[in-house]
Amino acid sequence: MTDPSPNPRFRFLFLALGFFCFGLGVLGAFLPLLPTTPFLLVALWAFSRSSRRFHHWLYTHPRFGPQLQAWHEHGIVPVKVKVSALTGMAVSLALMAFVARVKWPVLAGAAAVMLVGATYILSRPSRPPG
Repeated sequence: MTDPSPNPRFRFLFLALGFFCFGLGVLGAFLPLLPTTPFLLVALWAFSRSSRRFHHWLYTHPRFGPQLQAWHEHGIVPVKVKVSALTGMAVSLALMAFVARVKWPVLAGAAAVMLVGATYILSRPSRPPG
């Protein structure tokens, strides 16, 4: 954890960002296409800049803490999360192509960005070493 920002305005902004992202992460636990872990990672970072107490609370949370600890210690992205992320990308791309009928340069650009994200996600380990 980094030291919280000494500037009270920044601490408040980081704290607000942390709670906002935590709320989105909780929603993501129940809504299929909204990711949980990325929002929780941002929330954890924001709490590290604003409140040791909330950083510790989220990092040791019984439901969300183990995922955050696995990421922090080993860079782990569980198989379930990988499948969910890749499925979300594929569905989004299909919707853009067949429902929204976006022009091909936009579709190609979106596909390229999604390919970079997919490559990164697939490059991460799925379980701890050993």
